[in-house]
Amino acid sequence: MAAKVPRNFRLLEELEKGEKGLGAEACSYGLKDGDDLLMSNWNGTILGPPHSAHENRIYSLNIHCGDHYPDVPPTVQFISKINLPCVDQKTGKVEPSRLPCLSQWKRDYTMETILIELRRFMALPQHKKLPQPAEGSTFT
Repeated sequence: MAAKVPRNFRLLEELEKGEKGLGAEACSYGLKDGDDLLMSNWNGTILGPPHSAHENRIYSLNIHCGDHYPDVPPTVQFISKINLPCVDQKTGKVEPSRLPCLSQWKRDYTMETILIELRRFMALPQHKKLPQPAEGSTFT
């Protein structure tokens, strides 16, 4: 059995990857507050996929990694309004049961995994032409 990487080491790895821009080009993430010693609150950004209603849009998200991350998935909430079946239209929260990487969470998954999956979700044939809220509108 492989050694289990402690939460803080894992989050430091993710922080380094996010800050250096080593991840997927269309997604980025970083600590919301550099003074957050527990590394719990993160910002995420997704560039809308091409050839979809999301093209040329930039979506902002909040990601909260609780005490049991990465054994338990983080909570994810869109700041930017978006119309997707996995997103609560009142709060912007991503419904874990409706996004495969959250409903079937594995310890190896990262915040980047979630952002990439959300972007892929936007580009699915059944989602890419869904009418979207006005660009720049946010969940309150």
